[in-house]
Parts: sequence; C-alpha cells; structure tokens
Amino acid sequence: MCALRVFNMTGQRSDQEKTEKATPKKRQEARKKGQVAKSQELASVAVLLACLAVFYFGSYHMVGRMLNVMRQLFVESAQFNINCNNIQHFLVGFGNEIFGLLFPLFLAVFSIALVVNYFQVGFVASTESIQPKLSKINPINGFQRLFSMKSLVELIKNVFKILIIVLLVYITIKGEIENFIPLAEQSVGEILVYIGKLSFKIVFRTCLLLIILAIFDYLYQRWEYEKSLRMSKQEVKDEFKQTEGDPIIRARIKRLQREAARKRMMASVPKADVVITNPTYLAVAIHYDQSKMLAPKVVAKGRGHIAEKIKQIAKENSVTIVEDKPLAQILYKMVDVNEVIPTNLYKAVAEVMAFVYRMRR
Repeated sequence: MCALRVFNMTGQRSDQEKTEKATPKKRQEARKKGQVAKSQELASVAVLLACLAVFYFGSYHMVGRMLNVMRQLFVESAQFNINCNNIQHFLVGFGNEIFGLLFPLFLAVFSIALVVNYFQVGFVASTESIQPKLSKINPINGFQRLFSMKSLVELIKNVFKILIIVLLVYITIKGEIENFIPLAEQSVGEILVYIGKLSFKIVFRTCLLLIILAIFDYLYQRWEYEKSLRMSKQEVKDEFKQTEGDPIIRARIKRLQREAARKRMMASVPKADVVITNPTYLAVAIHYDQSKMLAPKVVAKGRGHIAEKIKQIAKENSVTIVEDKPLAQILYKMVDVNEVIPTNLYKAVAEVMAFVYRMRR
C-alpha cells in the first residue's frame, strides 16, 4: 500500500506527514503500552526446535517409559477391583507417570520461549493489552483490523508458509517411496522406527525452512514497528515543548532568574568594602572580613547600566569607589560573583584594600 504524501500549496511536504524517526520518549511510551518489535514466528520455530531436540535425545527413554506405563495399565486392568481407593491410586500413579514423561518437554518449551522473547524485546511488564476497552469489541474496529494491511500480510505469509511446508513434505516423501516397499517384510517395531526417522527428517527440514522465514519475519516486524512509531515534524515539535517547555516560556523563566540573581547581587553591594571601576563601564564590588574569610571575594560586578547601578548604590551606602582600570578589567573577566579572588591578584587587591582602610582612618 503506497503511503499518501501530503503537500501544501507551495509543493512542500506537510508537517503532518510522518517522516521523522521516533524519539526516545515515544519509544518508551510505546514500550510501556507493550508495543514492541517481536516476531511470533521466531518464537514458534524456537519452540519447535526445542521439542525436536527433546524427542531426538530422549525419544528412546520416553518411548520406553510410555510402553512401561501401557504394560502396567494392561496388567493391572486384569486384576483391577473397582472401588474409590483403587481408582484414586491408579489415577494418581498414571498422572505422575505422564507428568514425568512430559515435564522435560514442557520445561524445554517454556525456557526456550522465555529466552527467545527476552532476547527480542527484553523484560516488558505491561497490562495495557489486557485492559478492557470498548474499542476491542467494536465491530467496526474489528472489521477494519480484519481487512487491514497487517492482516493481509499475515494471511499471505501463512498461506506461503503452508504451501512451502506441503511442498517440502511432498519432496521428502517422494524421495522415500522406494523405501516403502521393503517395509512389508519388516516387523512392526522396525516400521515404527522408520516412521519415526522419516517424521524427524520432515520436521527437521521444516524447522530449517521456518528459521529462514522467521528471520525475514523478524526483519519485517522491526520495519513495521519503526514505521508505526514514525512521527510528523509537528509531533516532534509538540513533544519538545512538553519535555523542554515552550521556548518563549523558557526564555521568560531565564530572564526572571537573571533578574532575581541581579537583585541578590545588588543587595550585596552595601556590604562591600570597595567598588573598583573602569571607570566608565565596569564596576566590581569586593568584600573582605578578616575574621571569617581567607581572601577577599567579589560580591557584585557588572558593565554598562549595571555598573552605573552598582556605583549608585555604593555612593548611597558610603562604599568607597576606587578607579583602577587594569584591575577592574581583570577582576571582571576572571572572577565570578561570590568567588574569592585568585592568588595572582592578591597583591593588587591588597593595595586597594589598604588604601581604603587608610582613607577610613
């Protein structure tokens, strides 16, 4: 089915066309809903191989045990007294024998199915698929699913698989026809052994064929899964807004944060010991408390109108203003607000602080 491409009046693709790969958030949401790329064919052929392996390596043991069960059944039936205790004892014993006979098979099937599904999709715990929804019993939705492209692909795949398997069985049996005639002279046991070997050959060849089909099915399921998760450019933009926030709102928040930081910085200017200026467009306020601090630190700095505001607040609070162009430039570039001055500037700042202390005395 050809994908419909939507174009606007200028001939460009519409933002509603799903051309973008799924984002990590979209993939995570799909996984939470149980939507994963998984091939049932791969799991089925793995289970079939597990059954084949169990029968191949344990056939003699299983057949021998089954014959013993049947022999015991016929022997005991001749001497069987029908009462509740005997029936209960017989059923429990027979059930234990059957369970012991089939347990390795069940264990192999369960283990292989678990491992194959885990390697395909990992661990997925989702109740989305089993939740009751009205859409699941809606006949219109069911009709749409029945005649969807996915259902058509599954139908074609299954028909093709059946035809290939029938052809494979036909070719295998045709190659064994010449061995059928001598069976008339053989015992029942030998005939059963031959039938078992022939059945194993057919199932083994079928498994090899199904492995190839399962690989192609897995690749198709991956492609179909990626296609179903595709997003339009508008969906990507909307998701970005939801996760990162609207650009306009984020810019406003950053502006408010800068204004709040500037207000806190301006509130520290009255506590400064000195404001070093450029003198025209730079101002750096320094505070030093010998009893609490190892070195002076910058409590405020700015340029342009912020520098003018710092100088204005300093004048209003009788903070000394010292003009030192080189030192003001270095401090502005090298030291952030609320950071102590570096050791290479100790001497220059100490001279300014000493000058301020002398002026105060």
